[in-house]
Amino acid sequence: MLQWSLGACMSVAAGTALASECQLARADLRGDWGQAGFAVEIADTEAERAQGLMFREELPRGAGMLFVYDSPQPAAFWMKNTLIPLDIIFLNEHGLVTSVHENAVPGDLTPIPGGGAVFAVLEINGGLARAYGIAAGSQMRHEVFSRSGAVWPC
Repeated sequence: MLQWSLGACMSVAAGTALASECQLARADLRGDWGQAGFAVEIADTEAERAQGLMFREELPRGAGMLFVYDSPQPAAFWMKNTLIPLDIIFLNEHGLVTSVHENAVPGDLTPIPGGGAVFAVLEINGGLARAYGIAAGSQMRHEVFSRSGAVWPC
């Protein structure tokens, strides 16, 4: 499990330089709004994706969880047993943000659809996507996108 205290960092500003190498424990996003980086815990097995951020009472501001699937597929999330509001960022296999659901309500069982070709999902603290400008069309850099023609390669 990722040690949040070792890797949590946030960099937001147009033109801010982020490391050029991909790191498993870091996801970088960019858009016309600038850039942001999050220390991420990877959920890439069925059991890890099912557990997600359930029962956690807090999430550091510069941290998140990156859910990764074996291939693009329909995906929907819910907030069962989730105690904190989250922004849910859906991405295609190239690292392009396809949709963002802001401030998902803790404990809500209503499915939050991400689309029919979801490859990865980033969960961050509720309100951060809007605060930084993360929206459909933003790009993510992470090594999971390297095998499929990443829009922002390492």
